[in-house]
Amino acid sequence: MAAGTHYLPGLTPTNEASVQKSDDAAGYYVLGDKLVDAKAPTGPIAERWTTRKFENRLVNPANRRKLDVIIVGTGLAGGAAAATLGEAGYNVKSFCYQDSPRRAHSIAAQGGINASKNYKGDGDSDYRLFYDTVKGGDYRSRESNVYRLAEVSTNIIDQCVAQGVPFAREYGGLLDNRSFGGVQVSRTFYARGQTGQQLLLGAYQAMERQVAAGTVEQFTRHEMLDVIIVDEKARGIVARNMVTGEIETHLADAVVLATGGYGNVFYLSTNAMGSNVMAAWRAHRKGAYMANPCYTQIHPTCIPVTGAHQSKLTLMSESLRNDGRIWVPKNAEDCTKDPRDIPEEDRDYFLERIYPAFGNLVPRDIASRSAKYMCDEGRGVGPEVDETQPDGSVKKFRRGVYLDLGAAIERLGKDKIEEKYDNLLDMYERITGENPYEVPMRIYPAVHYVMGGLWVDYELQTSITGLFCTGEANFSDHGANRLGASALMQGLADGYFVLPNTITDYLADGPFEKVDESHPAVVEALDGVKSRVEKLMNINGERSVESIHKELGQIMWEYCGMDRREEGLKTAIGLIRDLKKEFWTNVKVLGSADSLNQDLEKANRVADFIELGELMCIDALNRRESCGGHFRGESQTEEGEALRHDEEFAYVAAWEFGGEDGAPVLHKEDLIYTAIEMKQRSYK
Repeated sequence: MAAGTHYLPGLTPTNEASVQKSDDAAGYYVLGDKLVDAKAPTGPIAERWTTRKFENRLVNPANRRKLDVIIVGTGLAGGAAAATLGEAGYNVKSFCYQDSPRRAHSIAAQGGINASKNYKGDGDSDYRLFYDTVKGGDYRSRESNVYRLAEVSTNIIDQCVAQGVPFAREYGGLLDNRSFGGVQVSRTFYARGQTGQQLLLGAYQAMERQVAAGTVEQFTRHEMLDVIIVDEKARGIVARNMVTGEIETHLADAVVLATGGYGNVFYLSTNAMGSNVMAAWRAHRKGAYMANPCYTQIHPTCIPVTGAHQSKLTLMSESLRNDGRIWVPKNAEDCTKDPRDIPEEDRDYFLERIYPAFGNLVPRDIASRSAKYMCDEGRGVGPEVDETQPDGSVKKFRRGVYLDLGAAIERLGKDKIEEKYDNLLDMYERITGENPYEVPMRIYPAVHYVMGGLWVDYELQTSITGLFCTGEANFSDHGANRLGASALMQGLADGYFVLPNTITDYLADGPFEKVDESHPAVVEALDGVKSRVEKLMNINGERSVESIHKELGQIMWEYCGMDRREEGLKTAIGLIRDLKKEFWTNVKVLGSADSLNQDLEKANRVADFIELGELMCIDALNRRESCGGHFRGESQTEEGEALRHDEEFAYVAAWEFGGEDGAPVLHKEDLIYTAIEMKQRSYK
């Protein structure tokens, strides 16, 4: 922890509720009632989760067999929840749009998973992990949720080791750790560069065990298109069988969304091509609040864009920043040289220079902006790429900086580096044609993760009764910036340990009255989905879905990317509204609705991305401060660092759907801290 920081038990507020004075987004939204998390615990922060688990009502084993739970998504959060609830005796229906649960995007995570085990004896603890996470999120997350996350992190490692997850080990057989950004301890457990894959296989095998036991029923190649609300409670979903085209209803006593993030709103991202916001957005349209949608994470170590032909970007794990030194030439005229020909004295290790205390391991938002600034100065490396400017002109930029493993190879030897990162470096060479053992890697920031998501209370229930949300799909744990190796931690914490202990308090009111497919609310939801699909198929315009998605991504990256400003955000809102009209009047969806149709799948997703993109820009416009991944150009220090305004914006922005033609409604949930003091972040 920083100098002057001290432990606080969580008994006395350290800040007051904020009062917003600026209103950049006036006319774009309606201010609603204040939002209070009625389930938020009080008392000493280290006791809140233990107390809540004891106070929550339980469901006896005989009643569990009478209760049905739908879980949408089979990544770490969804797979772990299905396995755990199935083993507890509930009847679980598990849905994913992939052909196998193993293809959930969690499998793509590379670097590791955090836990406060303190195996290195370097001063780690639950409180330090809590502190680092709240500070890393720029003091825009809920302290009770984050402390719970830190507290259960150690259980995750024990669970996964018991499952046989092959974490890296030291020579003596003990579990190894490495460091990630934003911290000064080593708390990240890893399985080379495939940690997500190994953790997902652990959750998958646990779920498949319950499939064999008959407690979990699996529906692959099914995509959720709506949530069914009966008497103001979530009682099921409408899903499309992606192979046959049949639109089906599935009913239950509770619904859990574990559907990941919405980074693909930017078109180019490190997300899987199929990752989308549809399940969360359809829930939002039915009444679930969307919280902090403008909080998106730009990951600093990705393979740079090479041209307009790309439809996806590739992540290079943050773990490479343990051993790789990031630099650009000091002189712009050296940018076209072979990096091996640039002498040491002509290299600018800019992160080490600007942030000596953390060096190359500063948080992601800071590392990303710093790389952008270097390239903006004309010191970027790699091929020149055309970029459209706000005035419509096109300029050429080199969007890349070097990540150099040379010093680490010299210090540790090539074999040790290969042992740590072999699959990552092999992937890099296959994509770029350059050998990273011999030539410094080229990296540049790219959209990777979203901290925003559906609003949930402390028990992970959304503003719709009976609808729960876990993992990246909710907003609860990371504030305005997620620290590296914390996504896997949250997904497994929610799935294995949090949701199974909170959903019981809701299900304890069961068994509930059964709902059948003839219920008016079920028929209405089904007819609404069929009508939307029919409308999409009948537009028969001239533009492809892909072209509209790409245009949306360009708007979002230009105006709502790493640098956001009032004028640009207002421009973006206008452009997105025009694009929405263009989509619904001039898109052409190929194929038919009653069979496998990937164009229809994409059309459904892009329609929701367009609406989400507008809300993200409104949220970013309203929040006239810089915090974490949300950087407003009007709010920065003289040194170009993010400048928060706690007196105005220390709140969660929870947005309610305002109707087809209405303005979104903003509900503010105050962020009051008792176990930490808010400070302007410093990593210098």
